[in-house]
Amino acid sequence: MLTLANRLTILRILMTPVITVLLLYRQIGAALALFLLAAITDGLDGLVARWQKQKTTLGMVLDPVADKLLLTSTVVTLTILKELPRWFTIIVVSRDVLLIGGSVILYMFIGKIGTPPSWLGKFTTGFQLVTVLCAMLDNFFPDLKGAILPLAVVTLTLTIASGLDYIYRGARLLNDQ
Repeated sequence: MLTLANRLTILRILMTPVITVLLLYRQIGAALALFLLAAITDGLDGLVARWQKQKTTLGMVLDPVADKLLLTSTVVTLTILKELPRWFTIIVVSRDVLLIGGSVILYMFIGKIGTPPSWLGKFTTGFQLVTVLCAMLDNFFPDLKGAILPLAVVTLTLTIASGLDYIYRGARLLNDQ
């Protein structure tokens, strides 16, 4: 069922390649504006789903996919443009691949679609969004350049911690079966 929440999530998915193209063509202002809109839809789809009691299985699958697509494509693109360090991108993308693989394993063996998002996972996504925003904003505010590396280190620490948390929770689900 295509609820309003699911439509917002699909809109975020559709914005992702446009943001990537805008970044590659150095249309940073337009990419930044669209990325902010995508980040807003990320928060809105969850609120709408809860307020209007529109939680669906489709939404539970699409929302994390939309997050992964948006963040992975912008992180990789910003790394190509030398706005983010390669080590940051390697760890962020590797964690997401592990989480997707873990979700597939959980579905295959216990018929469950992943584990519910944890506060640490949501916090990590927020930090990843802020890191990407700062990497784009430093084109307009050069003083931000010095903040990107420390922010990337904090974000990377959270990314690793949340990845380990999801692996632990997934392993517990498998052991309980």
